[in-house]
Amino acid sequence: MTVSLVEETLNPYQIAQQQIDAAAAHLQLPEHVTQILKQPKRVLSVSFPVRMDDGSIRVFEGYRSQHNDAIGPTKGGIRFHPDVTLDEVKALSMWMSFKCGVVGLPYGGGKGGVICDPRLLSKNELERVSRAFMEAIADFVGPDKDIPAPDVYTTPQIMGWMMDTYSRLKGVNSPGVITGKPLILGGSKGRNEATAQGCVYTILAALGDMHIPVQNATAAIQGFGNAGRIAARLLSEAGCKIVAVSDSRGGIYDPDGIDIEKISMLKDTSSIREYGEAYVISNEALLELDVDILVPAALENVITAANADRIKAKIVAEAANGPTTPEADRVLASKGITVIPDVLANAGGVTVSYFEWVQNLMNYYWSEAEVLEKLETNMIQSYVAVRDLAKEHHTDLRTAAYMISIKRIAAAMEARGWI
Repeated sequence: MTVSLVEETLNPYQIAQQQIDAAAAHLQLPEHVTQILKQPKRVLSVSFPVRMDDGSIRVFEGYRSQHNDAIGPTKGGIRFHPDVTLDEVKALSMWMSFKCGVVGLPYGGGKGGVICDPRLLSKNELERVSRAFMEAIADFVGPDKDIPAPDVYTTPQIMGWMMDTYSRLKGVNSPGVITGKPLILGGSKGRNEATAQGCVYTILAALGDMHIPVQNATAAIQGFGNAGRIAARLLSEAGCKIVAVSDSRGGIYDPDGIDIEKISMLKDTSSIREYGEAYVISNEALLELDVDILVPAALENVITAANADRIKAKIVAEAANGPTTPEADRVLASKGITVIPDVLANAGGVTVSYFEWVQNLMNYYWSEAEVLEKLETNMIQSYVAVRDLAKEHHTDLRTAAYMISIKRIAAAMEARGWI
């Protein structure tokens, strides 16, 4: 089956709006409710000067989008990437609303981004960019208003710098303004692994539903950043055979299974392609491998109308945000492929970010075992709720996840008297 590319948009904001329309149709929501949900409540665009190491001044641009705060403060990451756009940030804030809703967190969605390539910045320049961006958005965020977190190319250290800048501006220590911080600054145990761990919990549940034995189930991981690398390790530890992984420069494929520890060591020093020339594979070819589990763990729009009919995986678990377009979704559904949508599959990160925020507000901290136990319970309960609703309405998991979230947000807006 093929789908014309003419009919497909790759604009993430328009994709998010299409996904809302699909779920709203099942819920028969009033048109004005759907229109409220299809655009962010607030969007901030900033520019800020930063002194570079050579003494020159460079002006950076950034954004922060707050989608809906009917249920509670907005929550979502900040990414540093050269391809950040306003529409991308708006879409990501919308996806965050539905992600928080599907796992029952008292948040709306937020997202931020700075147009830069952190790989080309020195550590001192990266710190100055991080602090300057937080200074630019400081009046827009806060522990009871909007709580940022790490995202693409941002780290716990960057979150620590931002928290420190906000605290200095407000004149009070405010660990709850941001999550994903270093442990010594109020970070939560288990946060670094949370996105991948939550994704793996849903994959194992889906394998059980499909009666696919975990032992030696094959998996391909597209994207070997934090989420992809940890997901590969956790799946391997669970008994799966990791046959392919990739990073931004390409990947490797070994049908007999890849040594994940060796790959991780290569990634720390160079490129995973140095695993061996005979094993080299492109990112595009990796997506089309005949495996049980495919984990897109990179950026948006990697499974589209152009390649969806060549996807052979039984389960696609979206560790990345927005990797599958609506047209591709329809193709995958027609092929009987189970897609665990991003708003569920990678919700482990925001769930443990919520745990971190709660611990910051209480100034009482949990053990890693407690965090993982709470995370597993929440992820499995959320997966079961989405799966059961999808069966009831004869729809895919993404639409069911959106239905759960949209009903929750609409109920909050009604209780507040907004609609």
